[in-house]
Amino acid sequence: MDTMRDRFAPVVSRLLDEDPRVAVVLAEIGVATLAEAQLRHPDRVINVGIREQLLVGAGAGLALTGMRPVLHTFASFLVERPFEQVKLDLGHQGVGAVLVSAAASFDWPAGGMTHMAPGDVALLDTLDGWTVHVPGHPDEAETLLRHAVAAGDDKVYVRLSVQSNADGLPVDGEHFIAVREGRSGVVVAVGPMLGAVLDATEGLDVTVLYATTVRPFDAPALRRATRTAGTDVVLVEPYLAGTSTAAANDALADRPHRVLGLGVSRPELRRYGTVEEHLAAHGLDARSLRERIAGFVGGGRAGTRG
Repeated sequence: MDTMRDRFAPVVSRLLDEDPRVAVVLAEIGVATLAEAQLRHPDRVINVGIREQLLVGAGAGLALTGMRPVLHTFASFLVERPFEQVKLDLGHQGVGAVLVSAAASFDWPAGGMTHMAPGDVALLDTLDGWTVHVPGHPDEAETLLRHAVAAGDDKVYVRLSVQSNADGLPVDGEHFIAVREGRSGVVVAVGPMLGAVLDATEGLDVTVLYATTVRPFDAPALRRATRTAGTDVVLVEPYLAGTSTAAANDALADRPHRVLGLGVSRPELRRYGTVEEHLAAHGLDARSLRERIAGFVGGGRAGTRG
């Protein structure tokens, strides 16, 4: 199966052909995959070199002229390194862009912390007005990329990863999807964590919600689920643990509830290894998730699968 990032160049190439407002700004990463599109649209496929602050600044300049810029590089270079430009050039100036990342939290462990960004979504949470998509499958990535570009002049972040669920679901760029129903708690699985969450909750009497758009947070979906499943809520996110606990708490502010945030742990893991080893080290493999979820929602009471 191809990866989410494999879909990026073909989708963006078609968008360049279809919409004269679309422009793509790169910082060396991904240049080769868009070589043909650059030949067709030399004024709208721009490589600024290894200058990530300029990447965002140039995108903001294009947005000020009425273009719809798509900016692409690794997450650590797209959100963290040029954060001041994201805050000022886009946010302060009131213009939008589509930021499409690669490498996620630890897609390339050999790259070390310079190429890891588990805090990217939490960092964007400090800014106003961002939509954040976290697809869990290449088909969803394609759908959400199109949603992002078509979203007027909004500020949108699309987080691509090599981690993937076995199957894609019909995501709409707004709502959580209920994929399993139960009565003893709610588990919100974000993006590529769905497969592990479904394995971990097999036989547990819990509702599983699938989230690929996490900002805005679908509070109505969580509130509906807790009416029948109770108000023990577990968030399983492929980035920094606890990133969405405030959003879940706000959604249930008028109800007694408990929230457990699972994700990438805060202490730095200073080993290379594989993606699977990193998941296990952070307790995000199916076996670890089952222990943590079952313990939180009531000792693992078994129930029928919804």
